[in-house]
Amino acid sequence: MTALKTLKKYFGYDFFRTGQEPLINDILSGRDVLGIMPTGAGKSVCFQIPALMMDGVALVVSPLISLMKDQVNALTQSGVAAAYINSSLTQRQIEKALSNARGGAYKIIYVAPERLPTSDIAALAESIKVSMLTVDEAHCISQWGQDFRPSYAQIPAFINALPSRPVVSAFTATATPRVREDIVNLLGLRNPQILVTGFDRANLRFDVRKPANKYRALAKFLDGKAGSSGIVYCGTRKTVEAVCGMLRAGGYSASRYHAGLTDQERHKNQDDFLYDRALIMVATNAFGMGIDKSNVSFVVHYNMPKDIESYYQEAGRAGRDGSEADCLLLYSGQDVRLNEWMIENDRDAQYPDKKTEELLKERGRKRLRDMAFYSTTSDCLRGFILKYFGETPPNYCGKCGSCNSNFETIDITIDAQQILSCVARMNERFGSRMVVDVLRGTENEKAARFGLDKLSTFGISSRPARQLREIIDFLALQGYLARTNDEYPVIKLGGRSEEVLRGGAAVQMKLPKETPKRSEPDLRETREERKERKERGARKVRKIRGDRKSIVASVAAAMLPAEKPADFGLFEALRKLRSEIASEQRVPAYVVFTDSALADMCMKMPRTKEEFLGVSGVGQVKLEKFGEMFLGAIEEYKSQIL
Repeated sequence: MTALKTLKKYFGYDFFRTGQEPLINDILSGRDVLGIMPTGAGKSVCFQIPALMMDGVALVVSPLISLMKDQVNALTQSGVAAAYINSSLTQRQIEKALSNARGGAYKIIYVAPERLPTSDIAALAESIKVSMLTVDEAHCISQWGQDFRPSYAQIPAFINALPSRPVVSAFTATATPRVREDIVNLLGLRNPQILVTGFDRANLRFDVRKPANKYRALAKFLDGKAGSSGIVYCGTRKTVEAVCGMLRAGGYSASRYHAGLTDQERHKNQDDFLYDRALIMVATNAFGMGIDKSNVSFVVHYNMPKDIESYYQEAGRAGRDGSEADCLLLYSGQDVRLNEWMIENDRDAQYPDKKTEELLKERGRKRLRDMAFYSTTSDCLRGFILKYFGETPPNYCGKCGSCNSNFETIDITIDAQQILSCVARMNERFGSRMVVDVLRGTENEKAARFGLDKLSTFGISSRPARQLREIIDFLALQGYLARTNDEYPVIKLGGRSEEVLRGGAAVQMKLPKETPKRSEPDLRETREERKERKERGARKVRKIRGDRKSIVASVAAAMLPAEKPADFGLFEALRKLRSEIASEQRVPAYVVFTDSALADMCMKMPRTKEEFLGVSGVGQVKLEKFGEMFLGAIEEYKSQIL
């Protein structure tokens, strides 16, 4: 059976995505490979297809417990014998899986890297033929990567200890050229085929906003997402609790996920999200690694993450089925300081010695600076990300907040001179809040106690406090100012300060266009508008709770052609059937069929098993399992509308 026929039989697709086929062919020819493919590009198919075609068992090393469970569920539904071995299993379950593996029950086994040195895995590897060793999230082996894991350093020794060396394949979504080089060298890949498919996810829309009130900005964004599934990432557990609480109070279907919850609650909340019982997951970055949920239509970062690799990986959990999706980052200067503190005080980080610790922390600071540049750039956001990963994109994408924003470039030379002069006169001893207070002439006890109200820069600026903070953040990012890495950072002059203070350099930055202040009657209108907006929101919540069909219709409308409005009812009927099957088999609905597969059924209206096999996402096994049920539902719907 060819690779393409194997793809159709088990996964129901008629063609490969970009980059999949050459990687599969290289693996089948016995060559090591390194695949750099963005989240949602189909990396798993690149090792699952060869695993099914090769003689023996493929071992997949992955750090992601949720991914293992998710992919094994999906493989099982597609007729593939697979298992996973990790800390989520009891010892009895592990022994059962090992016994089954020795008996030839599986073609693919997922293993956590921490288990590779254990005697039971070593004994298993000696008793079976390992056809391929796949390293998922391969960037974790590199100290230059954003998620270095010491357990990955054990993989090469495990490979070398095998009775015969299998083909080694490695995959990751985010790897700079330096990290790629590390992966090849540290894993000992032999003459590997290195394929970078490109990092662009054309279906994702990127935007960065700097709101005065993040929650209001989030609620406004969610107002247009009724019935949609999405993730809201927060920087701390405390923020997760606060945001989730406010969303629930506002009538949103939200759940939460962070390391402070019990294992039982985390699993329950994750399942609620996977099974669409909760539409919005509010979480720290502990959530989502490897989650294959296909209908995530937005990802919001409530706080800026620590680096671009993490951001792109997390944002990439939206639109995995190819549908248009939104990736929104709500930025504030406080996010930078929070991440700086977390780099310095990461209790989970493991360092072999002090020198390595400082080296890794400095690399973390460098990645954080790059992330802050992204969050404040006025250039194309998509282009910024692609350049970071070594690509040469056009300067304008037309689908990001920068390309479509309402910004204006302003000259801030005088502001920069005032700020730098103020910091110098304050002897570089205070934080940004006090600098802003002095510039604006705010009288307070601390300013009087230190004599700051006597400085020539006291009250020199007429800028709003928020704009001054933005300008200070910008000057810090550009090197005109610097911040200490303390818990309460102090503002100091940066290496480029002399360019402005003595060199006469001009400084420009992009700021949101100022809207004229409203008159008093307009302010009264705003209160009325706010009241009306809340009432509209309450009516919307009641409607969503009372009429599930409105949610289905909104999803269907987004996925089906406008000329087929009658198919909305069919889409709803198929979703209901899918939900019943998923509930009975205790798997997420998208594991049975994705929304895009249901949409394709609605468009093609198959009447026979042969026609049903032509639906994208329907393979031979799913045809046999579900064909009659879905064909019956389609026929019943057609009879009702005729």
